[in-house]
Parts: sequence; structure tokens; C-alpha cells
Amino acid sequence: MAASSGAPALRLLRGGAGLRREAVETAAPRPRRSALSVADLARRDAGQLRFLVFCLCGFGLVMVLASSSVTSIVDYGTPWSLFERQAMWTVIGSTAFFVAARMSVERVRKLVLPLLVATSVMLVVVLVPGMGKSAGGSSRWIGAGPISLQPSELMKLAFALFLADLVQRREDSPDHARDLLRPVAIVLVFVDILILRQPDMGTAVVLVCMSAAVLYVAGVQRRLLTVMLVGAAVVGGVVALAAPYRRARLLSFLNPFGHASTTGYQVVQSLVALGSGHVGGTGVGSSPAVWGWLPNAQTDFVFAVVGNQLGLIGAAAVVFAFAWLGWLGIGVAARATDRFSSLLATVITCWIVCQAMINIGGVVGALPETGIPLPFVSSGGSSLVVALAASGLLVNIARRSATATKASR
Repeated sequence: MAASSGAPALRLLRGGAGLRREAVETAAPRPRRSALSVADLARRDAGQLRFLVFCLCGFGLVMVLASSSVTSIVDYGTPWSLFERQAMWTVIGSTAFFVAARMSVERVRKLVLPLLVATSVMLVVVLVPGMGKSAGGSSRWIGAGPISLQPSELMKLAFALFLADLVQRREDSPDHARDLLRPVAIVLVFVDILILRQPDMGTAVVLVCMSAAVLYVAGVQRRLLTVMLVGAAVVGGVVALAAPYRRARLLSFLNPFGHASTTGYQVVQSLVALGSGHVGGTGVGSSPAVWGWLPNAQTDFVFAVVGNQLGLIGAAAVVFAFAWLGWLGIGVAARATDRFSSLLATVITCWIVCQAMINIGGVVGALPETGIPLPFVSSGGSSLVVALAASGLLVNIARRSATATKASR
């Protein structure tokens, strides 16, 4: 029987116990649900990323205040000094976040070479006697007075842009070993040598993880990728065993309680702080860990303070937050409108999540302690500002995906 356009037609079919009717849909056009769903998902990703990042920053401010008040009184005569400094960096980082979230990705891509060269020069300047600022046996900062910049943190962003740009231009090359692996390895080795001279083993490891992630996504042969990772592991082992303090730290990682009064002291105190928190924690600001027996409580070991004051529940919530951020970052990369944006989202996600894993692993004794901060939570200006700028780029890519999909619809 005839049917109007867009309405289902009925046809009679024979079989079985007799006649039955079946509705057959005509070839009427269907709404483009896929375009709508992609736009909605991208918009949701952008909103959730903003919410999650600023929740982590707010939580970090609370933890910095709770863990640094005694240190601030001893060093500066007021319990608010380190907290006020972290709040100032949070405002600066928030500005960087919103600028990166609104800036054209094409304009960001033009900054790849200037940013990489400028950051490399700063890494060299840090090592020049009298120009770099030292603390705790490391020379990682440049600046004057209370304002200082850590070039190794800025290098993470510069290196992420470099990787995304290079791979996007060359991933279709038939010779990945020559056109992808070799240039990435050359730049990685050069930058890591400068960073290890500071020394900063944690950042060097993060850059290796970023390189491996983007090369894997680019489709580099597993054999070549395995060779690169094995080579990096061998070099890293040699470097770790060559320096006496690194060798001592590695041995204390294998048996921290056997070196509880020397190189394993910090990890042992961290484990004591975590264990003392039990399930519900001791309460924010009430932990004795902030009274000096846990060194670097507000920086590298802030996760131990979280576990102590908020217990297993608080520590698990932080781990879940970074896992959620990683999931959102993968979604942003999968729905990006162009290859460069997809690769950049992949590298930034790998950077933030791997850095969090390395920090938390060192605090709980599952990995050697490398002195790397927990993103958004640890006290530190350069790390916070650069991480917020990178997160702004993630939100930027998600927003572009939503806008482009809506426009195509």
C-alpha cells in the first residue's frame, strides 16, 4: 500500500500461522544524531575538564595551607606566607588557562620553534654559575628575589608542542626510523642531558613517557618503539647508578626501612604519615606531619599529607581525579577536529597523568622518589602555571571539536 513520505509502510508477509504485518521504514532521512552526540560529548569534556582542574587547584590551596603553616612561621614569621604565594601563582595560572583556552590552535602551533629554542637556552643558563638559583642541592631556577622560573617545567609544554607538530607533519612517512624516531631521540637526549645536569630525574622520565606515547599513537613500529624504551631504560639505569646520591636513593627505594635514618628517611616518614591517616584521616590541619618530621610536606610529599589528614578516602579521591582527567583527555584526543590537536591532547594527557603517577608512586614507595611535584596540588609556581596552561589547551581542543561539529551539522 502507498505511504506518505517519511511514514512507515505496511506490507503483508506470508508464513507460519497465517498473515502478519510488519512495519517497514521508508528511506526518509534520519536526524544526524552522530553529529549532535559528538558535539555534546566535546562540550561536556570541556566543562568537566574546567571543573576538575579548578577543583584540584582549590584542593591544592587547602593542602598547601594545611601542610606549610609551621614552615611558614619558622621561615617567614607568619603561617600564611607560602599559602599566599601559592594563591598568587594560582591566579597567574588561571589567567594562563583562560588565555590558552581561547587562543587559536594555529597560533599556538607557530610558537613551537621559538618556545623550544628559548626554553633550551634557559636550561643552559640555569647551569651557569651565578645565574641559576640553587636549593636543596639542585640548580633548577632562574630569576631574582621572590620571583623565579623553573625552565624544566616550561620545557614540558614546549616539548609537547614540538612532538605534536613533528609527528603530524611526518607520520605518513614510510621511514619512521629516520623521519620520526631519530629527530625525537636527538631532541629528547639533548634536553634530558640538560635536565639531568640540574639534576631533575623526574622531569627527564616524564619527557620519555611523552615521547613514547606520541610515537605509539603515530603508529611507529613496536620493534622500534621497544628499542627506544629499552635504550632509555639502560641509559637511565646507568645515570642513576653513576651518581652516588642517586645510587643511594635507588638502594633506599629497594629497602627504605633499612635506611630509615639516612636516604630512606623521607619515604619511611611518608609511609608512617599515610598509615596514620587510616580510612577517614586525622582532619585537615591537625596532622603532626606538618611539624617538621615529614620533609617537603607541601611540595613533593603533599600526597602523604592528603593521606594523613583525609585518610584512604581522600587519597583515593585524588587518584580517581587524575584517572578521570586521563579519561577526559583521551576523549578530547579522539574527538579532535585535526591531527595536530589530537596528538597535542594525547601528549598533554600523558604528561599530567604520568607525572601524577610518578609522584604518588614515590610517596607510597612503589617507585623511586624523584622530587617531581603532584600537578595542581603541590606547592610551586612554575609547575602550577605551566600545568594550567596545558590544561587550557585541552579545553581549547574540546571546545573547537564541539564548535566544528555543530558547524558541520
